[in-house]
Amino acid sequence: MTIYKAPLNDMRFALYDVLGADAVLGRLEGGEAHTRELFDAVLDEAARFNEQVLAPLNASGDAEGCVYDKATASVTTPKGFKEAYRQYAEGGWAGLTADEKWGGQALPAVLGALVKEMIDSANLAWGIYPLLSHGATDALEHHGDAWQQETFLKPLVEGRWTGTMCLTEPQAGSDLGLLKTRAEPNGDGSYSVTGTKIFISAGEHDFAENIVHLVLARLPDAPAGSRGISMLVVPKFKVGADGSLGERNGAAAGAIEHKMGIKGSATCVMNFDGAQGWLIGPAHKGLMAMFTMMNAARLAVGIQGLAVSERALQNSLNYARERLQMRALSGAKLPEKPADPLTVHPDVRRMLLTQRAFVEGGRVLAAYAALQSDIEARSPDAAERKQAGELLSFLIPIAKGLLTEAAQECTKEALQIFGGHGFIAEHGMEQFVRDARIITLYEGTTQIQALDLLGRKIMQLQGAGLKLFLGEVAAFCQANAANDAVKAYILPLATAAKAWGELTQAIAAKAQANPEELGAAAVDYLYYAGYITLAYFLARSVAAAEGSRLLTGEGKQAKRDTANFYYARVLPRIHLHKAAIEAGVETLPEVL
Repeated sequence: MTIYKAPLNDMRFALYDVLGADAVLGRLEGGEAHTRELFDAVLDEAARFNEQVLAPLNASGDAEGCVYDKATASVTTPKGFKEAYRQYAEGGWAGLTADEKWGGQALPAVLGALVKEMIDSANLAWGIYPLLSHGATDALEHHGDAWQQETFLKPLVEGRWTGTMCLTEPQAGSDLGLLKTRAEPNGDGSYSVTGTKIFISAGEHDFAENIVHLVLARLPDAPAGSRGISMLVVPKFKVGADGSLGERNGAAAGAIEHKMGIKGSATCVMNFDGAQGWLIGPAHKGLMAMFTMMNAARLAVGIQGLAVSERALQNSLNYARERLQMRALSGAKLPEKPADPLTVHPDVRRMLLTQRAFVEGGRVLAAYAALQSDIEARSPDAAERKQAGELLSFLIPIAKGLLTEAAQECTKEALQIFGGHGFIAEHGMEQFVRDARIITLYEGTTQIQALDLLGRKIMQLQGAGLKLFLGEVAAFCQANAANDAVKAYILPLATAAKAWGELTQAIAAKAQANPEELGAAAVDYLYYAGYITLAYFLARSVAAAEGSRLLTGEGKQAKRDTANFYYARVLPRIHLHKAAIEAGVETLPEVL
């Protein structure tokens, strides 16, 4: 069985020392109740729940998987999953960051991000169930009308009901403009929804008394393409005006997918056969509500990448310290034993440090992005809210794209450290590799994140978020130019940030002549941007470590070691990606 110990000290270091989140949150609306003591208590209790309840179910849930009963169109989740969800709901975790008027605790999103990391490290497949509920809650809170909010939000926040996002169809994939699901008006304000959706996480299960599906569909007068998409709320059981449950609705799972990983998560084919639903927001404006869900989900999936990388690191580091194999090239380090531990070998240390750099840098990135969402939602200053929103929008595709791709590298390196034992199911590494593979695909593939970053956030929005972020990096470099602790990082970071701006302008110029250049450059650009982004947060971490009371002397040295490794061996990858970008679309022939 694999181990999992919540990295509370590093989480607190990122939250308090690097980001100063307690001070930032304290000046936001409602921040007077958000004390460090409260945050620490929540983190401690989350660690207990995840270490003791969810983590032990990870391997067994993968082995058992979900079971679909065709006769009843029902899904049974792996042993222990339902009971774990009961404890989760009773503990108030479902409403941790939700608004108090719906029964939530209104705690900040940055705290929720750290709790989510623990959940996904402990049991990624189980964590997908509440993730979808959070997305449905966000969409209804921002776009639903008063009766929908009153009827659906309270049980969702309480955890009695769960939610889904029903977007993808067999013929459409990521091209939502091709979807065919239709919604016919019933004459009483409701609609009859008919169509088939695929890849619907948590579409059917045994956790909750009702499931709230948010479904993209077309009304009879819908224009073609993505501009004709509406969103409807379609419950599994019909709901009365008073919130009471009625008869079964025409929404049922037709099958569950047989998948490479996350086997404890029910991924369903959902059939809607005249199911009763209600329009969320204006007709033909469903994409607005969808992107509310999608943006939150994309950051959440980035956190999944961080979480799987953290658990892979913990287990491969533990194994490398204990496993005796061969002798160090410079001579025996433990001559009294038959061999030295794997950590004496330089390439094993390279693999471990690669994981550590992505985990520690990624944790600060994810927490920083979540903190921007808190500022955007709660700052009394309109200009600060706008700036935070622009930063968050810019960082979401980087967090989702880079952290999920980094998880592929981290789980691969963890398995490699185990050698042949990593390929064996009993050691758990191969499950991490399989589970991590999906996170680069759902909520938008890496290519879609890259096109969103370069095409929309940079080109369409004139790089508003990029300018803010590069300004922040420049300010950090200027403020720390004489700081001996980070002096070694200032010149390479400032140089890389300057080159980032110049490369962006060069791509924009080439795209003026040929728009295909954006597609050719996008994925390499995302990596390029992501590596520099992590370099900034790792430099900030070293600067913060000097005065940290959370870190011992050994812990401070570890932060320096991680940054030194990253700047020497990972950040130079940007030059490879720059060369690929400059090669241009002409190296990608249209006929293959």
